[in-house]
Parts: sequence; structure tokens; C-alpha cells
Amino acid sequence: MLNISSNLLFIAFILYLIGTFFFGGAIRTNSKKGEAVNKWGQIGILVSIVGFICQLGYFILRWIVSGHAPVSNMFEFTTFFGMMLVAAFIIIFFIYRTAVLGVFALPVALLIIAYASMFPREVNPLVPSLKSYWLHIHVTTAAAGEAILAISFAAGLIYLVKAINQNEKSKSTFWLEFVMFSLISVLGFVIITSVFNTMHYSATFNWVDKNGVKQVGEQGLKYELPAIVGPHEGEIQNTAQFKPLFYVPALLNAAKLNTLIWSLATGLILYLFIRLISRKRIGALLQPLVKNIKLDLVDEISYRSVLIGFPVFTLGALIFAMIWAQVAWSKAWSWDPKEVWALITWLFYAAFLHLRLSKGWHGSKSAWLAVIGFAIIMFNLVAVNLVIAGLHSYA
Repeated sequence: MLNISSNLLFIAFILYLIGTFFFGGAIRTNSKKGEAVNKWGQIGILVSIVGFICQLGYFILRWIVSGHAPVSNMFEFTTFFGMMLVAAFIIIFFIYRTAVLGVFALPVALLIIAYASMFPREVNPLVPSLKSYWLHIHVTTAAAGEAILAISFAAGLIYLVKAINQNEKSKSTFWLEFVMFSLISVLGFVIITSVFNTMHYSATFNWVDKNGVKQVGEQGLKYELPAIVGPHEGEIQNTAQFKPLFYVPALLNAAKLNTLIWSLATGLILYLFIRLISRKRIGALLQPLVKNIKLDLVDEISYRSVLIGFPVFTLGALIFAMIWAQVAWSKAWSWDPKEVWALITWLFYAAFLHLRLSKGWHGSKSAWLAVIGFAIIMFNLVAVNLVIAGLHSYA
């Protein structure tokens, strides 16, 4: 059953990829201001729905096998996040009927699912602190809220690609390229991790944790990429492997930080290669896809997504989280890094709505806020979960 579940996830990934190309075809063949009314757009959304059903099948079967909601580790949570992003896109597509949103939203979901696939996929028993029905309620609701907010990012990105003049150098073109580089770096993570997994690379370090306890043997820190950075007071067990250039404090997860550095370096190489071949900014390459889109439409999609996603995120990431923390640890708030960044995310989107409604921040300002908000969500998912040690750090 677990193999069937994995196959369904793979099929969903392929269908999302196919759906992206059909939405691209809908843009190229449609002259009615980007509205998805032709057969290509209809096939694209149909393929996306079938892909979502397949991924939902993966989720249900994995739940049956594990006996709990499959959101307890990085692989499970991130794939669920991607699934909710696709669900949010499908709903919003039927409201606004715009194909270009699929060209931007589905690739983001593909990157998220591909990113998830790089983590261990084993079904493991829940640790005692996670054996609660609040796991189902808190984590799934928080992920759903973040997924809806991610649609705001996709719409905001479309707005910026359309509105920013790519013929001149400016702060706007620089930061838009930085966003593109960040997305390419996720692809870089998938590629470099896949390469070294194929090579079966592995290195283990003895090290001293933040409590001053030396971790040796099987308790050591395992690396799946050559060590650029080493753990606190680290000693490599296999001296034949690459030795770190420098070491980091015990507060940081050195192995995950090392993976982050490799991902950024690979992403930079990919980005420079694309720029060298195309001789254009990534934003300029994407502009033909949005030439017929109405800016007011994507601005409204971005705003409505925040308007819907913000209360869902509030409910899942703050209210339900504090209730569960009170039940599990006898205190609703402990200033754990994950809690702090959830609060920062909430405050940011609260400021987004305030600036939008009270200060009239529409258009480019609103689009940049949507992009920054998603960057905060991804920092919470990647850096806080993996690099910064805390109560909420995923294995």
C-alpha cells in the first residue's frame, strides 16, 4: 500500500508538470486578455484536478499505513503543503478563469513537492509529544493557510513580471531577479541532493551538542553532501571524506546548513547558465507569458488570497498551536524559534492587510508584500525547521 501511495504522488507530480504546459498553451493560443476559455486551459485544469486526486490518494493511503495524519516530518508536511497549494489554485482558477496563474502556481507546487522528495520517506512511529488529535488539526490547518497565501505570491509575481520594465536596471529588476534566483536554488537543492544520493555519499561526524554532550558513533551527525561546514567541535569518523572548511555553533544544525550552502551554490550556477544562454534576465524571459494579463485582475487575486489565507493561518498556526502547546507542555507559548517565526509571519500579513485597506497599498507595493510574505513562509519552512534547533525542528 505504501508503494501505491508513493506511485500516486509521482503520478500527481507528472500531471502537475503536464498541466503547466497546457496552461502555457492556453496563453499562447488565447487573445482574449489571458482568460482561460479555450481547450488548452480546460485540459490544463482537468489534468491538475486529476493530479490533485492522485495526491489526495497518496495522502489517504499513507494515513492508513501510518495510523496518523502524514504531516509529522519534513517529507510529509511539505508534500501536504504542495497539495494544499494545488487545491487553493484549483478553487481560485474557477473563480477568476485565468490560465497564467497555472503557469506560475503549479511550478511553485512542483518545486515544493520535489523539495520534499529529497527527505527520508520512511513511515516512523510518532514521538510521544505528537501523539495527539491536535496534530491533525493544527498542522493541516496551518499548512492550508500557508498554501492559500502562496497563491498570493504567485499572483504578486505575475504582477511584477508584467509591471517591471526589464529594459533598464533598477532596484525592482534586481529584487525580482533575486526572487527568481531563490526559486532556482530550490531546484538546485533537488539536483545536487539527487546527484550525491545516486553516488551514495555519506559522512558522519562526532560532535558536541548544545547541552555539552558529545555525540559519537551512531549518535553522530550524518552528512549526505560533502561537508563545507562542520558541527560544533566536530570530528569526522571517516577521515577519507572531505573535511569542513569551518565549524558552526551547536545552536545550528550543521548538516542542514551545509545542504543550504550547496543548494545556493548550485542555484547560482544554474542561474548564471540560464542568463548566459538567454542573455536576458529571468524576469524578461517570463514577460511574454504575461503580456495579455490585466494587472487589476492579478492584484485582486493576490489580495483575495491573503484575505482568505490569513484567518486560516491564524487559526492553525497560532490559536490551535497554542492550545496544543498548553496541552502538551503546560504552557501556551515558549518563544521557540518556530513559534517566533509563526508570529512574525502573522504580524507581517496583518500589516499587509492594514496597509492595503488603510493606506491604499495596491499594485506593485501590494505585489512586493505578497512576495516578501511567501519568503517569510519559506524561511520558516526551510531555515527554522532544519537549521535552527528547537522544539519544533523536524527530523
